[in-house]
Amino acid sequence: MPVLTRLIPSPVVVDIRPGALDDLGSVLADERISHSGKLAVAVSGGSGARLRERIRPALPGASWYEVGGGTLDDAVRLATDIRAGHYDAVVGLGGGKIIDCAKFAAARVGLPLVAVPTNLAHDGLCSPVATLDNDAGRGSYGVPNPIAVVIDLDVIRETPVRFVRAGIGDAVSNISAIADWELAHRVNGEKIDGLAAAIARQAGEAVLRHPGTIADTAFLQVLAEALVLSGIAMSVSGDTRPSSGACHEINHAFDLLYPRRAAAHGEQCGLGAAFAMYLRGAHEESAYMAGVLRRHGLPVLPEEIGFTPEEFVGVVEFAPQTRPGRYTILEHLDLTTDQIKDIYADYVKAIGS
Repeated sequence: MPVLTRLIPSPVVVDIRPGALDDLGSVLADERISHSGKLAVAVSGGSGARLRERIRPALPGASWYEVGGGTLDDAVRLATDIRAGHYDAVVGLGGGKIIDCAKFAAARVGLPLVAVPTNLAHDGLCSPVATLDNDAGRGSYGVPNPIAVVIDLDVIRETPVRFVRAGIGDAVSNISAIADWELAHRVNGEKIDGLAAAIARQAGEAVLRHPGTIADTAFLQVLAEALVLSGIAMSVSGDTRPSSGACHEINHAFDLLYPRRAAAHGEQCGLGAAFAMYLRGAHEESAYMAGVLRRHGLPVLPEEIGFTPEEFVGVVEFAPQTRPGRYTILEHLDLTTDQIKDIYADYVKAIGS
């Protein structure tokens, strides 16, 4: 008998609303994630620590662990520290680095992870990947999806606006990533997971087409949902393909070539997506995407994040080396330096200043 359905790896709880953080303890108890309240809570010295006193009364059985940064050593140290306790779950409360450390540590000790992000800077908050700095630079480690994601939109409003804008760039870049996946399918026969592609595409389109701004609760709701859906799409496909194409190769190239000057992940991915759309001949879509990114205060030209056109040309030329084996519009066109220069000049004219 054929299998007629499949199980989709996804969180048991997705709670996105203003005031969600105040109900964290009861949500975990009601969903049978932690009846005893025995939780290991990983926090940063910044946003997470500031929220610690606020929610401590609601989590009387929790133990708190301050994480210094987002390195592999930090994650291993956290796993070692919590291994001695008898916890129901690990809670990652803070920005992306803390969430990723908590993901890795929870996987290492065999506990479920509850993600409580304090910003919306990228789609890693619900992805099956922990990105951690290591001795070789930066690595991506496969981990289980969070069992729960709790996003308090009131908390998100208090974070620096740049971290919310970056999430917009990361979400919108899904559209370019899916176009690259479809290209790889046409040229190389690479298999597309239709469900993963649909989830990621619709997440990106929801943010791209929404008329609101980051000052609107309704827009923040859509953005948070889109980032969660992007993570689920990656779990469905079993890799980062639904959300990572030429846009992310360009982002990684910025990080590797200019580690001390690189901008936020989502800022670079949004810029990379707009340029990649232009490369593939989707000039109207590229201009529209650039216009939306500009409306939200995001960069669409390298000069807007402190890079010269010449440096950007070098980034684009180097980008395919960052993901060997991944086929995108960059690998397809295999452009020379002069060709990249010419296309970039046309891109600048097309999107306007």
